[in-house]
Amino acid sequence: MAMAIVFAEYGDPQVLQPIDIDPPTAAAGQVRIRVRAAGVNPVDVKLRRGDFAAVMPADFPSRIGNEYAGIIDQIGDDVTGFATGDQVLGSATGQCYAEYVVADAADVVHKPAMMPWTVAAGLPAVGQTAHTALRQLAVGAGDTVLIHAAAGGVGTVAVQLARLWGASVIGTTSERNHDYLRSLGATPVVYGDGLVERIRATVPGTVDAALDGAGGEAITASLALVPDRHRIGTLVDAEAAKRYGIQRVGGRSTTALRELVAQYEHGRLQLPIHATFPLIEAHLAHREVQTGHVRGKVVLTMP
Repeated sequence: MAMAIVFAEYGDPQVLQPIDIDPPTAAAGQVRIRVRAAGVNPVDVKLRRGDFAAVMPADFPSRIGNEYAGIIDQIGDDVTGFATGDQVLGSATGQCYAEYVVADAADVVHKPAMMPWTVAAGLPAVGQTAHTALRQLAVGAGDTVLIHAAAGGVGTVAVQLARLWGASVIGTTSERNHDYLRSLGATPVVYGDGLVERIRATVPGTVDAALDGAGGEAITASLALVPDRHRIGTLVDAEAAKRYGIQRVGGRSTTALRELVAQYEHGRLQLPIHATFPLIEAHLAHREVQTGHVRGKVVLTMP
């Protein structure tokens, strides 16, 4: 038997409970991974609370978790390029808070030996989201990019990618994270009343693109600062995207994940780990994430 975390009803973090399951079996084109660590994301909190119940109701008891790092221990038919014992990372929707995960081999990426398990588990979701979003906004050399919630997981990766691609970055965050953003190469601006004016005082020219990971005033400020609405993207507010004609951005790309891993391996990308919790304490990890004050990632570790 193996442990997995489920929730049988919507609610506070205490609804997350461990259960015993039979380890899954890799089908054709799949590999099974003995999980060493799993990332925790704000979307996990929203799913557990029932924020998406109206459009995506859970089938209780519901598994949870979308990113993992671990060791391949079973290979299905028609899989090439992997062997048992390989260290890997990747995404697998709604099943990663568990000791075992089955994933399509096409979505699995080799982990460099020097990459810690916690970083490997925390990178897939935020990394793929940040990379895909910035590409959708056509961010490149010479641009000035505004990134909201810049000290969080997606923001941390987005700031670094935008800088690697030749853009200047303005990042909104609380004042306690300003030195952190400067260390990543961004110019920090505190959010709150007067945000637009503070950004205009900071940026000598035009803000070319904006990535929103917060909603609310972040959308309002982006609309006021970015002339081309097609270059404003939100990760969190689908209603605002429809209302204002801005992009709903993000998504997964295994090609992007391979690039991110290579950037990390060559020392050009970092992902701070805010906190770790054992799998059985997933409820405490959720409490930490939902404070909204996470710098980098929260990660679950396996027994």
